[in-house]
Amino acid sequence: MDLTDFNAQRSTIHTPAGRIAYVDIGTGPTTLFVHGVLMSSYLWRNVIRELAGDRRCVALDLPGHGRTPLNPGQGLALPDLAEWLESFCTALGLEAVDLVANDTGGAIAQVLAARHPERLRSLALTNCDVHDQIPPEAFKAAVAAACEGLMAPALVEMYAHPEQARKALAQGYEHPERLSDETIREYFGPFRRLEGARGAERVVTSLHAADLLAVESELAKLVVPTLIVWGTGDTFFDVKWAYWLKDAIKGAERMIEIPGAKLFWPDERAAELVPHLRQHWRAC
Repeated sequence: MDLTDFNAQRSTIHTPAGRIAYVDIGTGPTTLFVHGVLMSSYLWRNVIRELAGDRRCVALDLPGHGRTPLNPGQGLALPDLAEWLESFCTALGLEAVDLVANDTGGAIAQVLAARHPERLRSLALTNCDVHDQIPPEAFKAAVAAACEGLMAPALVEMYAHPEQARKALAQGYEHPERLSDETIREYFGPFRRLEGARGAERVVTSLHAADLLAVESELAKLVVPTLIVWGTGDTFFDVKWAYWLKDAIKGAERMIEIPGAKLFWPDERAAELVPHLRQHWRAC
């Protein structure tokens, strides 16, 4: 699915938590996709292409990402973002969704699952923040830069010069050289001006491990069928955290390793995720 086709499916919904941009493609049981920081719903385009023939695929943009604005004073801690996601589901009339998440989206999904388990029919987590790994060690320098106001100018430069973005994304992609300028500018578009890039700094500096640790007792009781699919080449979230997560969530049934895959592998290797999702949903 190219950017033109993807953009043709974009919609916006107004919620008590603000205006939220999303795509809604296909018909059938609803799958809700959540991305992480510095990405957008476009991360899921290849997965959606494979599933839209028999699934309703809904993918939203986080605040300050994609086409979703970041409102002044908007809460951006994980509990705030989980309630923001709940507000979106309510506004769109989504019930008992199959939730699929990556990176920061996985942390949001964990908090949502702990607080609103009735919202989920199933949960699937790919490489994401776990336990006290928020931020993970490999991202701490970026968070420090955001705290000092240095991340925003760098993001503006990455939008203007995609080759710089490719170097930065090499930590999250096996083959950053295959990312087109168009894809990079789609991801970094909200940060092309300093004001938008400052919003990204706000998001990054609002995420804290304490908010994940606070829901671990609820996750230990969570019976929602949960699949964990993890890239083993991730420099941010080692595969050991996937096994930790499987033990931490009562409803976790399977943990699948994707050899060599990095953080954003649902973009690069979507065809390897889809069969596991389908098998997971059939078993629910």
